[in-house]
Parts: sequence; structure tokens; C-alpha cells
Amino acid sequence: MSDAAFSNLPEFSVTELSAALKRTVEDQFALVRVRGEISGLKFHSSGHVYFDLKDDKAVLNAVIWRGTVPRLRIRPEAGMEVILTGKLSTYAGTSRYQIIVEQVELAGLGALMALLEERRKKLAAEGLFESARKKKLPFLPEVIGVVTSPTGAVIRDIMHRLEARFPRRVLLWPVAVQGDKAPSEIAAAIAGFNAFRPKPDLIIVARGGGSVEDLMAFNDEAVVRAAAASLIPLISAVGHETDTTLIDFAADVRAPTPTAAAELAVPVRTELLAQTLDLERRALRCFSKGMEDRRRHLAQLVRVLPRAESLFAAPRQRLDTASDKLQHGLTRTLKIHDVRFNKAGSRLRDRMLKDRLAICGERTAALGERATRAEKNRLAQARRRLEGLGRELELISYRSVLERGFALVRAEDGTVRRRAASVKPGEALTLTFADGDAHAQTGEGAEKPKPAKKKLGSDQGSLF
Repeated sequence: MSDAAFSNLPEFSVTELSAALKRTVEDQFALVRVRGEISGLKFHSSGHVYFDLKDDKAVLNAVIWRGTVPRLRIRPEAGMEVILTGKLSTYAGTSRYQIIVEQVELAGLGALMALLEERRKKLAAEGLFESARKKKLPFLPEVIGVVTSPTGAVIRDIMHRLEARFPRRVLLWPVAVQGDKAPSEIAAAIAGFNAFRPKPDLIIVARGGGSVEDLMAFNDEAVVRAAAASLIPLISAVGHETDTTLIDFAADVRAPTPTAAAELAVPVRTELLAQTLDLERRALRCFSKGMEDRRRHLAQLVRVLPRAESLFAAPRQRLDTASDKLQHGLTRTLKIHDVRFNKAGSRLRDRMLKDRLAICGERTAALGERATRAEKNRLAQARRRLEGLGRELELISYRSVLERGFALVRAEDGTVRRRAASVKPGEALTLTFADGDAHAQTGEGAEKPKPAKKKLGSDQGSLF
């Protein structure tokens, strides 16, 4: 091809070409259904869902926008074989085409049953289907809560059967039993009845028959968990007798049909009345027969009983004898107790005297000890005082003067010569020193010593 031919081709930018391809693909494949297996499933934080749909030869990118996810009948799972309904589009950022999913369906009944079986095993492993968790139905509930469609034949069948058997008060919680909103509404209804004050005595979750796809709302995990968590006994009545849903395993009782659920909920009133009347008649017959048997037995006892006089004669005589013995016994007992009382009184007096003597002895001993301690204290005080006085006497005694070199002059008659003028010539004197006595005699013509003059400023006198 010549260069001129190339130059005549229109020129596109990348964005323009991508937009043209996008319009072409979306116009050509505005609505398609594609079958394949889900892989690379990713739930983005934005709420969008991204995955790949593949078969053995090709892979197709798929995306489910956040607003479409709540409307899906089936939640995508990795490895699930599905049929996607949506439109093809392109993503210019990576030059790839993808399907914008509007609906997800399981590819065939086998895949659906495999999904349900896997879900059943998962919930069973959590213990939601254990028989130990199931509650006993009340014998005659006052209020029955029914979760079903308000416009279907199910509620009419239940009301008709209750009316025929035993009329009860019924609370209807209207829900969708099929479609995208059904699972959330059914789960909310079960939880709502459990939150009632006062609560209904029984809950019936009911729906008429249908295909497996029609009953999928009752296989939803949220519905099964709500039924298992219900504190109120719950009867599952979904579909016909051959239909089985996962809520049947979690319910306390499964009813084959909604009509059968009403029959399980209440007894037949006429039968109950007949049974009650029969029990009343049987009770009356038993009571009458028992009374007759006791009356006959009493009459037989009356015939064999002795006369009242003979029956009470021996006891009366024993009573008289016991009365006499009692009188003598009282007198004798009083004497015995009087003697014991006197003995106890004398022992008590002796003991009190001994106790008082012991107390007096203790007090006397205590006083003696106090007197002894007081005498010792007084003697010690007197001794200390005497010693003090002795020390004072020693201080003022003439002996202390003798120790300083003075002598005591006494005449033969023992009188003390304090003045030289009182000493006679030739008189024998006794001189007492600190270490003993010495004898002396005055001279014959000795001149009497003149008294010494006192020195000014001194008041110490002379012994001679």
C-alpha cells in the first residue's frame, strides 16, 4: 500500500480509540449470559466485587458494582460454577474487556445442590443442628407468631386449621418468601418476635411449595442462624412434604406442610374436651370407689371394736394408779430435793466461807507485803537521813579541827580548858590530838600567857 493511502487514514488518540471500542462493545453486547467458573474472587473495601470467569480455554474479567451486590440471589464464592447476566464493557486503563454483572445464577441444579450441601455441612459443624439445642413445643400456646407472606394461601390454611382445632391468637409478621429481599426479612421477623414483650409462645415459619430456586431464601445462612438462635420454639413449614431446606434442620420441629404445622401447634379442642371429661369421669369413679371401700372397711372395724366402757376401763384404772403414785412420788421427790438443797446450801456456805477466807488471806498477804515494802522504804529513808546527819556532824565535829593541827586541852576532871587564864600552874593536862592523847603539866612559876590579840580581819580564835 502506498504512503498516500496511509496518510488518508483517520488519526485517533489513545483515549478516542478506547472510547470508540467501548461504545462498539457495549452496543453489540448490551445484555449477555455467560457460563463459567469463578476464580480470583476479591471483595474490595469499596463494596465492589472483582473476579474472573473462566472455562478450560479462556478467562473473562467480571465486576459487580456495590449497588448490585445486595440484589444478588446468590453470593459469589470461589470455585462456583455460575451463569452471569450483564453487559460487556471495556476498561481503558488496562486495555481489557469485562462483564458488568447484574445477576448471578448457579449453573444447573447439581451445582445448587452441591452449594447447599456444603453450606449444610458448615452449619452442622458449628452445632446449629444439634438435637440437644432443640426446644420442646408448648402444649397449648396462647399466642402464635407466623412468619409468611400475607397474601398467599399459607396464612389462610394455618388460620383455618387453628380455627378448626383450637382457636388461638395469631400474630402475622408479613415477609417476602421469595426474591432478593426475602432472606433479610425472614431473619428480621424471627429476631423481631424474640424481641417482643411479651413474647409469643410459638413461631411458625411457613411457605408453600416451589422449586429449589424458589425456596432458596430458606436456605440462606442468615435465616438458618436466626432460627437456631431463637429463644422461642420454632416450627419450620416450608414447601411440600418432599421439600427440604436448611431451616428445617435448625428449627425445633419440622412440619411437612403449613397445615401440618398448625396441627402440631395446638391439640384438637373437641378431643381435648372429651379427654378432659373422660378423665373427670374416671377421677369421680375412682373417688367414689375409694370412699365406698373406706366406708366398708370402717364398718368392718366398727363391728370388731370393743365397747367404749371396756375399751377405756383398763386405761382409766392405770390412770388412777398412776395418779396415786404421782402424788406419793411428788412428796418423796420434794423431800429428796429438800435434803439435797440443804446439803448444797451447807456446801455452798462452806465454800463461800473458804472463798472469803482465801480472799481475806490474799488481801492480808498483799497488805503484809505492802507494809514490809513501806517499812523497808521508811528504814531506807531514815538510814539515808541518818547518814546525811552523820556526815554533817563529822563536818562540824572538833575532830576535823584536830586533823588540821589543833589539840583539845582537858583538865584531870575532864573539863575543857578553853582559856589560858583558866590553867593553873603545875596542873596536869591531857592533850587530845587527832591520833591520840598526850599528858602534860604546866610549870610552877610559869607566867600566865596573855590573851592574844585578835588580828584584824580574822575571826579564828586560839585554843590557849
